[in-house]
Amino acid sequence: MKRSTDRILTTHVGSIPRPPELLELANFNSGPPKDLALYNERLHAAVAKVVRRQAEAGIDIVNDGEFGKESWANYIIKRVSGFEVRPDQLRQLDWLGSDAERFKEYVAEAFPRAASGTPTEACVGPIAYRDHESLNRAITALTDGLKGVAVEEAFMTAVAPASTAYDGVNEFYPTEREYVFAIADALRQEYLAIHKAGLIVQVDDAVLANMYDALVRQSPARYREWAELRIEALNHALQGIPEDRVRYHLCFGSWHLPHISDAPLEEIVDLILRVKAGAYSIEAANPRHEHEWRVWETVKLPEGKILIPGVITHHIITVEHPRLVADRIIRFAKLVGRENVIAGSDCGFAQVDTIRRTHPSVMWAKFDALAEGARLASSELWGRKAA
Repeated sequence: MKRSTDRILTTHVGSIPRPPELLELANFNSGPPKDLALYNERLHAAVAKVVRRQAEAGIDIVNDGEFGKESWANYIIKRVSGFEVRPDQLRQLDWLGSDAERFKEYVAEAFPRAASGTPTEACVGPIAYRDHESLNRAITALTDGLKGVAVEEAFMTAVAPASTAYDGVNEFYPTEREYVFAIADALRQEYLAIHKAGLIVQVDDAVLANMYDALVRQSPARYREWAELRIEALNHALQGIPEDRVRYHLCFGSWHLPHISDAPLEEIVDLILRVKAGAYSIEAANPRHEHEWRVWETVKLPEGKILIPGVITHHIITVEHPRLVADRIIRFAKLVGRENVIAGSDCGFAQVDTIRRTHPSVMWAKFDALAEGARLASSELWGRKAA
């Protein structure tokens, strides 16, 4: 994994709004593409275009925009065996925490499925990875799209065990541990394939933080027990992949809600640092979490690790001024070391293929600000004009 050895490198979390030509053929609501050949052709073209666009914006460590899958997490239900989706059996969204109660009227308006519930994902049989075709198609599109494009590195996202089937119930495995480790064994196939393709594995994990409020209300010990099991399972799934080829992204959810019930970073940072990854991507730019840079005044980033703080955010439409971006970067660099910081975004700009958090034009303007802010910060941190 590249480090910021002579300038601050830039990256983002991964999800970019899908272009209309892809959504015409397949989306979360309509299911898989009926014309697979045409879809594959359009996927390759769209990924090549978005890779080039990231490079032009000044993003050093790029990805495929997650164009090769329908969502950040639920895509995995279609790639593994063992799950049955039950539209008529709705579950309440525990991972929204007490926001759903405190802001009931607003949530009903802005996030209606929080009020109605979401279809249950029931585990009814052995969990095993089965859809290698979709994974390989996405990997090939990205590796082909990187050809001839000047970037430092590329990454591909995959869901974490804690965030897999987050609306699910286990009706098959005798114990919670067996269930979670079965998920991890299946996900391992995806992690290994991404790694073997020469890409950085980014593990996405919003639910580890999102379950904090609901479980702590039962007892703090219950949350720790729940989270520690899933981190142990994640580390099991990552065995054999060098830590410096893994980045772990933890966020507090991309949905536009008040986020008052979010987990405080100081309460979960030790859990985050247990993940066997070379870099940790954490929200740090939105108004609810920007103050948490202070956590790194007392918590030491382990030797050799990288922090990827969000210095632009999907939560607001306002495009951050490059000077503000630079100030955020410099603040972290002074705490953990300039070589240990890569400038990133809070979360993805499209939670699923049919939901975007900001208009693409706004997102690209934010990426421009990210790159310019990194150049300003580099000039100050290295005492010279950055390349």
